[in-house]
Amino acid sequence: MNVLVAVKRVIDYNVKVRVKADQTGVETANVKMSMNPFDEIGVEEAIRLREAGKAEEIVAVSLGPQQCQETIRTALAMGADRGIHVKTDEELQPLAVAKLLKAVIEEERPGLVILGKQAIDDDSNQTGQMVAALLGWPQATFASKLDIGDESARITREVDGGLDTVDVRVPCVMTTDLRLNEPRYASLPNIMKAKKKPIAEKTPEEMGVDITPRLKTVQVIEPPGREAGIKVESVAELVDKLHKEAGVI
Repeated sequence: MNVLVAVKRVIDYNVKVRVKADQTGVETANVKMSMNPFDEIGVEEAIRLREAGKAEEIVAVSLGPQQCQETIRTALAMGADRGIHVKTDEELQPLAVAKLLKAVIEEERPGLVILGKQAIDDDSNQTGQMVAALLGWPQATFASKLDIGDESARITREVDGGLDTVDVRVPCVMTTDLRLNEPRYASLPNIMKAKKKPIAEKTPEEMGVDITPRLKTVQVIEPPGREAGIKVESVAELVDKLHKEAGVI
């Protein structure tokens, strides 16, 4: 079974995000970028499947500008076998990403597709579900545990009420949650080997996919600053303020 993992280039999670002066988006110039953390978990899970003898090949796919090849190289250094880069400088919204991934999946025909449950830049949490819908495949989102067999997979999902275990047929689409695993660090020898691993380049036009945005960002603003707290002298005063000022009781 081959495993396809989608990896997205995002602003590094340690970087404080700043809004552009014209409020059209967030500042990405001269900002450290890295692989989306949930996608790192997806790459790690694919590698563990291969190490367990349940997967033969791992393909890392990224969509976006030329710099996305750095993200693919990171996945290759972790242990992916080859990469696919769908190159475009246009804005990619979840539906466009799902359409492009569908085209790649239909060509590659993997037994399992792994995506992060969401990207830390837009927090949409839509792409995995859209990919499954477009393909007509079973899906299991927010996975915290995976047991895969020849024809089915048992996936434990994190839901509001606790844990939900589902059995799905393969091929299927899975999105990762934080507790699925802890990604490994790429070793220096693997980083060097990754430079020689192949990355195929495609374009949306070659794939016949329309990536025209369906939504328009009107304005991006920073959230209001957090107000300073106050101290109260007694429980009675606290209750009074919660009732009259905060209006929560």
